[in-house]
Amino acid sequence: MAVYTEVSDEALEAFLAEYAIGDLIAFRGIAEGVENSNFSLRTTGGDYILTLYEKRVDPADLPWFLGLMRHLAARRVSCPQPVAGRDGESLRALCGRKAAITTFLPGVWPRRVQAAHCERLGTSLAALHRAGADFAPIRANGLGPAAWPGLLARISPAADQLHPGMLAETALAVRACLDGWPDALPRGQIHADLFPDNVFFLGGEISGLIDFYFACTDFLAYDLAVCLNAWCFETDMSLNVTKSRALLRAYDRARPLDPGEWAALPLLCQGAALRFLLTRLFDWQNTPPGALVTPKNPLAYLHRLRFHRAATTASAYGV
Repeated sequence: MAVYTEVSDEALEAFLAEYAIGDLIAFRGIAEGVENSNFSLRTTGGDYILTLYEKRVDPADLPWFLGLMRHLAARRVSCPQPVAGRDGESLRALCGRKAAITTFLPGVWPRRVQAAHCERLGTSLAALHRAGADFAPIRANGLGPAAWPGLLARISPAADQLHPGMLAETALAVRACLDGWPDALPRGQIHADLFPDNVFFLGGEISGLIDFYFACTDFLAYDLAVCLNAWCFETDMSLNVTKSRALLRAYDRARPLDPGEWAALPLLCQGAALRFLLTRLFDWQNTPPGALVTPKNPLAYLHRLRFHRAATTASAYGV
């Protein structure tokens, strides 16, 4: 989440007239995240989130994202629901961007991740994968392995100012990862961006999963690798094995991983680290001036990548 496109009072008033959700009470931008322009919206009808789709989101994919959220919610996965306007449509235009209103989920994301959070996450991630199994439409992973060479080519050599030799090291890791990437693991609908700020908790339990705009059809275990990277490393860049073990065991209890998935886990974790290293490097150099957004530091994912490249089996993650 972030704000790249400002919404005037007049534009918002005209937009909300298309909905039957009550009168406007409060409206503010949400600075967290990096991809779309997001706003907290309160009306006499309740609390909502308004999203203007920016940057990497292809407008042609938006019906797929909104359809997946409806599908998951119908199968008891707590996630935002698109709100239809008076004409029955959930997707419309605002300030030159595609836009939608979704329901608001209560809860707070964990600022200090504990092993108990990781255990709950493993169970919820497996539930998401099971619930998405009968969602038939397919969306390719636009930031998967096929995209990495192109992303690498778009990053300026000046990125080495962050860390000398980083681009050469990243290029070597991309080639090695592509050479070994698996092709026959279980596939399905994945979130692909389930960072702590996309998971809400209430009373120690997960109350909702948000921000499905990188969701796609890919290896289910790749989603687990994204979460291992996002939830299980400490500020000193070391892996917290207690957290990774809790995440993996909880997931495996709810959706048992097959031997091929266990064997591929270190490589999938490399791929997940590369995906975020590359996109963070790109965003570090290309965030528009004045945007209400804080680019994420890429170096954290360089250190994660090094850990995964040294791992040889899933035992490196505590199992």
